[in-house]
Amino acid sequence: MLVLRGTWMRGGTSKCWLFNAVDVDPIVDRAGGLDALLTSAFGSGDPRQLDGVGGGSSTTSKAAIVRRSSHPDIDIDYQFAQIAIADRRVEWASNCGNCATAIGLYALQSGLVPVDDEVTAVRLRHQVSGAVLTATISTPGGKVPTEGTAAVPGTTALGVPVGLSFTGLDAAPVLPTGRPVDSVDAGDRTYRATLVATGAPAALFDASDLGLDGTESNAEFAHQTTLLMELRKNASLQMGLRRFGDPVSNSIPKVGIVGAARDYRTTAGALIGADAYDVSVRMLSMLAPHPAIGLTSAVAVAAAATVRDGVLSGLKLHQGAPLRIGTAAGVLPVDLGYSPDGRLATVTLHRATRRIASAELFVSEVARQPIGA
Repeated sequence: MLVLRGTWMRGGTSKCWLFNAVDVDPIVDRAGGLDALLTSAFGSGDPRQLDGVGGGSSTTSKAAIVRRSSHPDIDIDYQFAQIAIADRRVEWASNCGNCATAIGLYALQSGLVPVDDEVTAVRLRHQVSGAVLTATISTPGGKVPTEGTAAVPGTTALGVPVGLSFTGLDAAPVLPTGRPVDSVDAGDRTYRATLVATGAPAALFDASDLGLDGTESNAEFAHQTTLLMELRKNASLQMGLRRFGDPVSNSIPKVGIVGAARDYRTTAGALIGADAYDVSVRMLSMLAPHPAIGLTSAVAVAAAATVRDGVLSGLKLHQGAPLRIGTAAGVLPVDLGYSPDGRLATVTLHRATRRIASAELFVSEVARQPIGA
């Protein structure tokens, strides 16, 4: 039996197990590879993940491998793992802003990054995509916080406030196809989408094409899962994320619907008026509706909102004002920063995070068997 040290953290509306690379690297080969190690530790292959630390949902079956960066302008490099639940499989291609938020605080609490006297900025790099993020945490007197009173839509739990900025967004094209609107087929119908590569690869569909308005409850939105999975599969071809015959990813592109602001009720029953937000969004997370919205998806929505003649072209953005995204859990404000030539350069989200536990995970012998054996 292998022993894997880890730290369990909540970041925003996700829970993530964070593993220091110095603890992971020595046991990967003995476990049969990193995928085998993680799926066994999480108990994947069982829809309840009963024999591991997974929570049986996409937002609680996440991990990251964290290491000090050798790059002079980066503090932490990390690999994000979205771990499947019923299958022994790991998706490495996507990123998770909520987990990145947790990594920022983890880096300070673990002594991986020196602490400043007032505010500490932790520069993070997602190793797969190369995306650079900055987690900003108040550290008065050089003290690292362990608790806080910040809250986010989607949970009543409080945590340490963290500002998470996605930077350098103007360095690459927003539209992978070069078109503001693409037509994506599913069955015998065609659906309009803006396909974006900023934040996370995402396919954002006009809600009205699906007979929706974007303010549906997650129970109602769940009825569209099969259709959205088909649209994701076909959009991934148009975006160049895979070729015909390649396996279909359940994590990228992110896929969802967008619509105009309307009155709606959150999952908790709170009434949100149409004047309280700018755009309604409902997203899938793996194979189910996201309870709120992933932060990389929020960045993609912000990028799509700047696309002239896209599916969000009717949205009026105001310089200096946040973009307010209406999710099933409530309204998420997103701060936008622009380059001198007017392109979207930074997106900042305000989250709450907290360390839940530090533990030794006892990984069963199954981890030593090849996945699929």
